[in-house]
Amino acid sequence: MLRSAVVAGQFYPGQKQSLFETIDSLVSSTAPEQPAIALMSPHAGYVYSGGVAGRTFSGVKIPEEVIILGPNHHGRGHMAAVCASGEWETPLGRTRVSVELAKRILAECPMAAEDSVAHYPEHSLEVQLPFLQFRAPHTTIVPICISHLPLKILLQLGDGLARAILSRSTQPLIVASTDMTHYESGEIARKKDFLALERVLALDPEGLYDVVQENRISMCGVLPTVVMLQAAVALGAQNAELIAYSNSGDVSGDQSEVVGYAGVRIT
Repeated sequence: MLRSAVVAGQFYPGQKQSLFETIDSLVSSTAPEQPAIALMSPHAGYVYSGGVAGRTFSGVKIPEEVIILGPNHHGRGHMAAVCASGEWETPLGRTRVSVELAKRILAECPMAAEDSVAHYPEHSLEVQLPFLQFRAPHTTIVPICISHLPLKILLQLGDGLARAILSRSTQPLIVASTDMTHYESGEIARKKDFLALERVLALDPEGLYDVVQENRISMCGVLPTVVMLQAAVALGAQNAELIAYSNSGDVSGDQSEVVGYAGVRIT
């Protein structure tokens, strides 16, 4: 399939030159490249979250394959929907799906299924792609859209992803796409978000799931982040670093009702 951009011109510039210049302004070209196991990156409009996303992708060595995990905002399709073939298009060009990695993921993750329906309207994976295209134009991807799965299945999915990753000659990068607290004051959002981030930085997938549930933290990508953390731990992760945190009010000037954004790098 060719998955055409659905939020170009809305969440990020719709013209190639403008998008290139925007990402060029958000990504540091001087940061030394270091390998990473996984990233957590926001997926709002670039005017609000692009600075955090740009800093998160800066200085990371982008390998030949990247698995992008995102939440299913629309509820369509399979609850662990793998885009297993074709290309994804943005104004920067087309990026191929890594068919062999997708097949391996499907073999190791019986709770997942090949499904394109979940991906057509979903922005959370798409907005990560221009950063990857800018940093590593020839990388390939496996987008996975995750909906309401119980914790036990999320952890099993993470373990399956780790097994699939270990089968590759070059270790793929995992990118978990999430925004943090939605539509609360900046002060409350920060308090709630750092409860969640404490568990992310502790590499504690079960703790993250629990603290988000117990404190009613509207972290839309908590499920893909749980999967990412479980996979990262299985792959030997030792360190998680908060790269940046901000909220939409830092741009709008209105802290009365914000959305929070965080970038994390796991090594």
